[in-house]
Amino acid sequence: MKIGAHIIIRGMVQGVGFRYFTLRNAKTLDLTGYVKNLPDGSVEVCVEGEKDRVDELKKILDRGTGYSSVEGIDFRYMDFTAKFHEFSVEY
Repeated sequence: MKIGAHIIIRGMVQGVGFRYFTLRNAKTLDLTGYVKNLPDGSVEVCVEGEKDRVDELKKILDRGTGYSSVEGIDFRYMDFTAKFHEFSVEY
C-alpha cells in the first residue's frame, strides 16, 4: 500500500549533512518526495512510497547520523498523491 508522510525532525540537524543522509536513504528505499531545512533549525521531509519503506525511513531519521542529534520527530501519514517523481533536496 502506498502512502505519504510529512515529517519534521528537530534537534541539531542542520549543517551536519542530514539532508543528504535523508536523500541517500530515501533513494535506497525507492521513495519520492523532498527534504529541506526550515528557518527554525528543523528539517522537513515530505515522502511517498510503500508504507513499510516510509516507516523504515522514519526509523532511520530518528536515529540520525553520527554528526546529528535528533531531539524529536513529528510524523503524520498523508494520502498518497503521486505528485513526486524522485526524491530531492529543496533549498
